[in-house]
Amino acid sequence: MKFPGRFTGGVLLLLTSCAALAQSELDVRVKPSNDELKANIEGYIGSLGDRDEEALLRFSRGAEEQAHKAAQALGYYQPQIDSEVKGGDKPRLVLKVDPGEPVRLRNVTVRIDGPAASLKAFRVPKSDVLKPGSVLNHGRYEDAKRLIQNQASRYGFFSGRFTSQKLSVDPRAGVADIELIYDSGPRYALGPVKFEGDTPFDEDLLQRMVPFKAGEPYDSELIAELNRALQSSGYFEGVRVDAAPTAARNDVIPVDVKLDTRKPRTMGLGLGYSTDVGPRVKANWTRHWVNPQGDSYGWEAELSAPRQNVGLFYDIPLDPPLTDKLRWAGGYQYEDIDGSDTLSKLLTFGPEWHSKLPSGWQRVISLKWQREEYQLGDDSGLSNLLMPGISYSYLKSDNRIDPHNGYRLSFESKVAKEGLGSDNNLLYGTALVKGLTTVFDKHRFLGRVQVGGSATNGYKSVPPSLRFFAGGDQSVRGYDYQSLSPENAEGDRIGGRYMVAGSVEYQYSIAEKWRVATFVDQGNSFNKLELPNLKTGVGIGVRWVSPVGPIRLDLAHALDDDGGIRLHFSMGPEL
Repeated sequence: MKFPGRFTGGVLLLLTSCAALAQSELDVRVKPSNDELKANIEGYIGSLGDRDEEALLRFSRGAEEQAHKAAQALGYYQPQIDSEVKGGDKPRLVLKVDPGEPVRLRNVTVRIDGPAASLKAFRVPKSDVLKPGSVLNHGRYEDAKRLIQNQASRYGFFSGRFTSQKLSVDPRAGVADIELIYDSGPRYALGPVKFEGDTPFDEDLLQRMVPFKAGEPYDSELIAELNRALQSSGYFEGVRVDAAPTAARNDVIPVDVKLDTRKPRTMGLGLGYSTDVGPRVKANWTRHWVNPQGDSYGWEAELSAPRQNVGLFYDIPLDPPLTDKLRWAGGYQYEDIDGSDTLSKLLTFGPEWHSKLPSGWQRVISLKWQREEYQLGDDSGLSNLLMPGISYSYLKSDNRIDPHNGYRLSFESKVAKEGLGSDNNLLYGTALVKGLTTVFDKHRFLGRVQVGGSATNGYKSVPPSLRFFAGGDQSVRGYDYQSLSPENAEGDRIGGRYMVAGSVEYQYSIAEKWRVATFVDQGNSFNKLELPNLKTGVGIGVRWVSPVGPIRLDLAHALDDDGGIRLHFSMGPEL
């Protein structure tokens, strides 16, 4: 078989190019074995590129010198290093290294002088590799210096300096001495915060967002906290905080903040779907500020086949304004759950005091008036209740959208007294505990427990919104939404005085954004405080991690029902 000459020439050119691009190899052999030293030598020398055998011979002397420097950096000052070049398709430079005895630390002095010495947060570098008897490591010495300098920058010791930074090595004696003495100088303070930019807000409101007072000792974390606070306020599109030590006068650093106010109004529209309510549309509109005091108001609405609601709110910032507010809220909800003989028309209004406690708990104290016209089976009525209430919630999570570890706790209680704006006596409470942990990156375990209960002397007058039902995507999968409930003589589901539901779920990651799951749910609602007849659902599912949180698709089987397999679809964060 014959090939055209042009083709043959092209093949020869390609083979020649591949040979030219063949990478030379570095072979470092440390004896006795020392992985850290081997890696350091390879890092010092770097890539050999495409050197041929002759070029490697010329380079070998320089490689030995680099290997010596790499060994000295780890305390080996008298290594024996021999080089050898081996030819072939991939030329190799072989370095044989006998590190010898390392230099060890004899005298180590690391000290902080000045005001920083009495600051508990300012740590003196201490480690097992920086004490007498340890092998000298230049990197650890430099790390200690950087740690001191970084802490000085964070805590405002901007005029600090090393009065002594000595590393003395006696290779023949095999010992080294370290002396690091840092004089911190005075600690700078934070000056008044000045705001610039075209903003409609009172100076008092802006100053209440500042997490420190003028004259407080400098801490870079306070500057970062100020930036985060202003960014999260919802008032600004851009925030720039400047606290330059070079601008300090008499050791006081001025803090200048440049603000760009966001657009005053926003509107959102979204579509969703869940097995509980089917397709739904959500909309909201917010006026982010109304006046210089930072008040805001807005509305939000949700429309689905069984439920339609609209809510209005007016927020007044309190102190601190980022975590505490007084909210006046009202709303109307119409709910008609197909197949459950439940109809509700609910009107609510009242104030809510939102606050974040120093412990991290979110607390809401409220006084709500609600008027509900309802029908439960053959029971119907009109309920008027004035209920003071309190709720606590706490979330610890490593990611708000798709956490890997964390938990959520929430508790709520409210009460109504007949004759005090209410036509019935009622004590109502709920609790929720959810937890999530991830083991070995791919194995996730989720747990959930929900309980609720009420006490009243006129249960028939309690409206549907304050009775308990179980079943559905967020309760007991395998059963329809709110299908687990006590029934009246006609078989109508009328809700219970109490409710308990729990779930255990295991997920396994099969790809970066995909997981498979298996779960067991249990729960029911009931009227008597005795061992309840819990309903059980089991199933499997799949999870896709979308930008708004996991989207869940589950197939669940009700073990205590003849309903067969039910499909459940939901979305949102798992905590």
